[in-house]
Amino acid sequence: MKLSEIARQLDLQVLAGEKELEREVSSGYCSDLLSDFMANGPARCLWLTLQTHINVVAVALLVGAAGVVITGGRQVAPEVCRKAEAEGLPLLATKYCTYEVAGQLYNLLQGEK
Repeated sequence: MKLSEIARQLDLQVLAGEKELEREVSSGYCSDLLSDFMANGPARCLWLTLQTHINVVAVALLVGAAGVVITGGRQVAPEVCRKAEAEGLPLLATKYCTYEVAGQLYNLLQGEK
């Protein structure tokens, strides 16, 4: 499913990388530990996390994530958004908790199969 469709269906706010929203998302991954995501996050996944610091951008790029969703209504610093935009990484946000977004994302992706 395209990230643009997921963003629309889940009412995600696009913070950066709007030009890259036509990426295909193959799965989701929930983790707030960067090391866990680096070791286990699959390429083309949508990473759901509470983390908002700049290292999130680097780790998402390293893994080859389709994008990152910052959950729980956390505020993201402008420099993080600028870095994601410069790197072409879709960075999205939601007021909903990780649990809720993960369930909704799971249902969306399962509906495609």
